[in-house]
Amino acid sequence: MSPFNDSIEVKGARVHNLKNIDVTIPRDKLVVITGLSGSGKSSLAFDTIYAEGQRRYIETFSAYARQFLGSLERPDVDKIDGLSPVIAIEQKTTSKSPRSTVGTITEIYDFLRLLYARAADAYSYETGEKMVSYNDEQIKDLILASYQGKRINILSPVVRSRKGHYRELFEQIAKQGFVKVRTDGDIVDIEKGMKLDRYKTHDIEIVIDRLKIDGSENNDKRLMESINTAMYHGEDVLMVIDQDTNEPRFFSRNLMCPSTGISYPNPEPNNFSFNSPKGACYNCNGIGELYVVNERKLVPDETLSIKNGALAPHGPQKKSWIFKQFETIAQRYEFSLNDAWKDIPEAAKQVILYGGKDKFTVESKLLGVTRDYKIDFEGVASFIESQYNSDSTSLRRWAKDYMNKVECPVCEGSRLKKESLYFKVDGKSIADLVRMDVVELSVWLDGLQARLTAKQQQIGAEIIKEIKSRVQFLLDVGLTYLNLNRSSKSLSGGEAQRIRLATQIGSQLVGVLYILDEPSIGLHQRDNEKLINSLVSLRDVGNSVIVVEHDKDMIERADHVIDIGPFAGKYGGEIISEGTPKALLKQNTLTAAYLNGEKEIEIPKTRRKGNGKKLVLKGCTGNNLKNIDVEFPLGKMIGVTGVSGSGKSTLINETLYPILNAHYFNGVKKPMPYKSITGLEHLDKVIDINQSPIGRTPRSNPATYTKTFDEIRSLFAKIPEAMIRGYKPGRFSFNVKGGRCETCQGGGLRVIEMNFLPDVYVECETCQGKRFNRETLEIRYKGKSISDVLDMTIEEAVDFFENIPKIHRKLKTIKDVGLGYITLGQQSTTLSGGEAQRIKLATELSKRDTGNTFYILDEPTTGLHFEDIRVLMKVLNKLADKGNTVLIIEHNLDVIKTVDYIIDIGYEGGKGGGNLVAKGTPEAIIKDKKSYTAKFLKKEMM
Repeated sequence: MSPFNDSIEVKGARVHNLKNIDVTIPRDKLVVITGLSGSGKSSLAFDTIYAEGQRRYIETFSAYARQFLGSLERPDVDKIDGLSPVIAIEQKTTSKSPRSTVGTITEIYDFLRLLYARAADAYSYETGEKMVSYNDEQIKDLILASYQGKRINILSPVVRSRKGHYRELFEQIAKQGFVKVRTDGDIVDIEKGMKLDRYKTHDIEIVIDRLKIDGSENNDKRLMESINTAMYHGEDVLMVIDQDTNEPRFFSRNLMCPSTGISYPNPEPNNFSFNSPKGACYNCNGIGELYVVNERKLVPDETLSIKNGALAPHGPQKKSWIFKQFETIAQRYEFSLNDAWKDIPEAAKQVILYGGKDKFTVESKLLGVTRDYKIDFEGVASFIESQYNSDSTSLRRWAKDYMNKVECPVCEGSRLKKESLYFKVDGKSIADLVRMDVVELSVWLDGLQARLTAKQQQIGAEIIKEIKSRVQFLLDVGLTYLNLNRSSKSLSGGEAQRIRLATQIGSQLVGVLYILDEPSIGLHQRDNEKLINSLVSLRDVGNSVIVVEHDKDMIERADHVIDIGPFAGKYGGEIISEGTPKALLKQNTLTAAYLNGEKEIEIPKTRRKGNGKKLVLKGCTGNNLKNIDVEFPLGKMIGVTGVSGSGKSTLINETLYPILNAHYFNGVKKPMPYKSITGLEHLDKVIDINQSPIGRTPRSNPATYTKTFDEIRSLFAKIPEAMIRGYKPGRFSFNVKGGRCETCQGGGLRVIEMNFLPDVYVECETCQGKRFNRETLEIRYKGKSISDVLDMTIEEAVDFFENIPKIHRKLKTIKDVGLGYITLGQQSTTLSGGEAQRIKLATELSKRDTGNTFYILDEPTTGLHFEDIRVLMKVLNKLADKGNTVLIIEHNLDVIKTVDYIIDIGYEGGKGGGNLVAKGTPEAIIKDKKSYTAKFLKKEMM
């Protein structure tokens, strides 16, 4: 084999901070790239190898096709040899659409739709009876057998239980040559101008034929013609009435209820799709949820009057049409706009919020005259609903602030039409299946084949086999607790990545290079083994697998490890070690030191005692929580642990945080159900530091997010030269006109649109990428312009601004959380989830704290090397030492062993979770025999 075939050769990689490196990656192996956060791991794996793979793929398209695909720049690398087709499984790539679910991403739902369209039994939603369907010949035979010797009427149902006068319909029926109709059970002649009561519901059928069944040949022929005509006018449904008993009976070419005559269309896969008009619930359009106006958001403070701004969307009184309407309503219901909202009559509140029409007369006692008033008011809540349904994105966003998400009352969250829910396989509808967790679904599928009829078995055998294999892949990557209905928006980065991994294993591709970004995120140690085995199986079928990872187990199981360092940012970007995991242990690197035990995150000698106070949350029953009571001792560092899907996020992010946020900051997010909470008086604020991006545009950066840039701009505005020129702080912003370069509008880059070729991003020729115009750049502080400051790393900026306390303090905290390597002007969109979370942490740390703050961190070790975790724990310990309470949801054992108090939720994920398994210090927890966390923590602490 030539070296070209058994390895990927990267020569001269210089992307981001990579220092012109050469690296050889063996093919068909499990390769782990590790190193400190910010050392250049993702730059090598994603921005070099994956980007080049993508670019080569797109180069194979015609020039015409490429113009629609946008640009893909060539990464800054001399050459890459031996590259196979590349698939990247990142954390950020799942769809944020509310229509995307676990079932649709894994394609399991597509196979379920096919199964239900081909093998399900239909039942009537009126009577629960099994639906029947006939062809015309069968209908004729049934009529002949059932009505032999009897006189019958054959009718076509055209209107069912609908209001209206139907004058035009009767005229149309008469024009087609029919003379009789049956309206609401009575057969009548059609007369000119005939109409019904428009406010009552009616049933209307056309009388197609009246005949006696005698079995003769002519009778047969006439009956067949009448059936055809009746089917045509009744949309494949006809009705037969025995003239003696007046009993109706329905027949249909489609599926039909034998008692009531309701019929369903013959099922197709898209009848079970909530993304198709044929299957989606008409009320929520297949989303399963609706936005409805929340009165509490409209009137946050009931003690205020309308005049003083009780109605949040309108604010205090101003001269406008709407306040004139409020004055008119006040006259009608005899209250004043100065009255507190809670004192206004209930009837008046209804009109103000939901609208109304009214005419009334007011008599002036002074003048002795009367005056007529008219109210025709849409209502504040109704107006907000109409704005939410408008086409304007900004209006929709404004309206959403006053609305709550609720389950659709029509489909009860199932997203489908009523008819689709009455198709059943083995007594279960498709909605029942998507609500099961993956384990339950797997159990149901196991014995399914035996429970089906012979015909269903024949039709469903291959489909069920496909569904079973895909469900098994989800079980293999540790996602036992998810259900197929779970929206992909609500998945964590690690979960989304593992779902895509399960889908890729299911696709059975060979000869592909897979690149994964920390797939072990959010995974308990217990499930880590399953994940590693999945990656090994991908490798064993003939693929190359590259994993960017810090996990100890993953590094030890790899075939080849590449360590990038030695430090982060501009001090990183070099290959400091490569080879087998055993060879890595002998190297003199930070990673090796932590792996071979030379360095470790130490267990504290004593645990904090706390301040003796506690927060007690009782009766939590949200999602899978089993009515648990939890105590949070204050003044300590608390770790919340448990296997993935056990209910940690439900307890903390969905129950505790919304309660605290509503109490201290009037937050409006509704907490999951709970009975009571005590101890709120011992705290004064809550801060949630999560991993959502700090900015969604390239214009956002660490300096703007932490508000440091405001201080830097103010400093530049106070420089004598700037004051002489009359420059204000706005002059030094790249987001507003004045000081920025107008050629690139402060972006530093310009897009050159190339027809038939990718767009090219070039440095702006006017400002040379500096973002500001010449006059602004002439203002210098200690010899540096505002653009030079944005290009500084945090580490450089800390020394540069050491004499400016306001700026220095903020920058020092960013450096303290281990982000000294990023630049002040780095685009927020290029920061990882872990980096974004630490910038938020730094922003909170730089504020003055009271010692009574409750901090909540959700997996802060994401993307962190062992050394970075040590730095982070040092910062968090400082917070707890000041008397604050720090609560961390975490799987990382290095963090768990250093906390003061552990709350372990379990035992399993999904329905097997939601119990409080153990609580206490790490020393007490490891004695617990039932806890999975205890088992792994014991090994770590020994």
